[in-house]
Amino acid sequence: MFEVNKIREEFPALSEKVYGRQLVYFDNAATSQKPRNVLDAVSRLSVKSNANIHRAVHRLADDATEAYEASREAVRKFIGARSAKEIVFTSGATAGMNLVASSFCERFVSQGDIILVSAVEHHSNIVPWQLAALRKGASLRVIPVNDDGTLDISSLDRLLDGPVRIVAVTHISNVLGIINPVEEIVKAAHERSIPVLVDGAQGIVHTRPDVRKIGCDFYVFSGHKVYAATGTGVLYGREELLSEMPPYMGGGEMVGRVTFNETTYAPLPLKFEAGTPNFTGQATFAPALEMAEKLLTPEAVEYTEGLVSYMYERLAAHPDIVLYGRKKEGRIPLFSFTVNKIHHEDLALILDKTGIAVRSGQLCAEPLMDRFGVTGMVRASLLPYNTIEEIDYFMDSLDRAIKMLV
Repeated sequence: MFEVNKIREEFPALSEKVYGRQLVYFDNAATSQKPRNVLDAVSRLSVKSNANIHRAVHRLADDATEAYEASREAVRKFIGARSAKEIVFTSGATAGMNLVASSFCERFVSQGDIILVSAVEHHSNIVPWQLAALRKGASLRVIPVNDDGTLDISSLDRLLDGPVRIVAVTHISNVLGIINPVEEIVKAAHERSIPVLVDGAQGIVHTRPDVRKIGCDFYVFSGHKVYAATGTGVLYGREELLSEMPPYMGGGEMVGRVTFNETTYAPLPLKFEAGTPNFTGQATFAPALEMAEKLLTPEAVEYTEGLVSYMYERLAAHPDIVLYGRKKEGRIPLFSFTVNKIHHEDLALILDKTGIAVRSGQLCAEPLMDRFGVTGMVRASLLPYNTIEEIDYFMDSLDRAIKMLV
């Protein structure tokens, strides 16, 4: 049996009150709350190991370096990468996608080439490719999305025809909550020797992504969505590709030898880690992934599936709600919706006054909003530390908000 109340005790923020009401935190797709082991690690590292990594020979620097590299190994193990050389620390998923869009396209994309993305992408998996395409004289092609929120991959063979140099697709939509068929997309792309980047910002939290099983060439995610410190992230990249890509930024740490005539670069992954990193933050991946392991056990997954089923049925049956991503199976506990004749932000503001935190707006996915003909949505996103009782309170509060605004 999954003991949700014991799990909740490990997240201090969940016991906080907002406007005198118990906090109901349903904005987890934006940022998860941090468990005590992560908060304790930040405090300990900041006091006892606050020294720059990899460079100095004193004890504090050794301790900081050890914690940083132990965290890299924890990430490698968690996602099933072959080598720590394939784990590049970044400031987040956005930085990882910009890194690949810049360095990969610099090396492998030319004028007239095509970059394939999907219609459900976050801006972070659209704009970097647009910038790279503009620099290189390439163009974007888009996998369409069906009315139910699933990707229309019936035309994938046709979309992969021509000079497609890379595919960039999200593992799980941050708007629709639907798990995309990334393995099928990777297989089709690889049959044409086209590499694939997967945006795992949501996937890292709700699945145990095995990058070798998925088969992707790149996988990116942020720490702050998977219980780690803010300003942290990971780019997994196949060693063969990372070796051929030029550095994204220049500076300290990423160099081998520097003269005014020529610079050589450090071995992977340091080649892509210029400057002083967020060494305290990155070191929290180790304790954060310990928590992620707890919340991805079979018992936790079964509990989460119960949350998904219950909330989906409540929202889908509501006469005033338009739910986007109408697929009950193969989804995570993330639900985006609108209410006819009511602005999404008005709903979110009233819910806030009842102690409920949700997201509202375009959700960094304006093309997807345009596809469904709305200016924005309300998004409620849960994790295994949320409860059925919170869902009931959310639905009751939502009903009261609708009655106030109609």
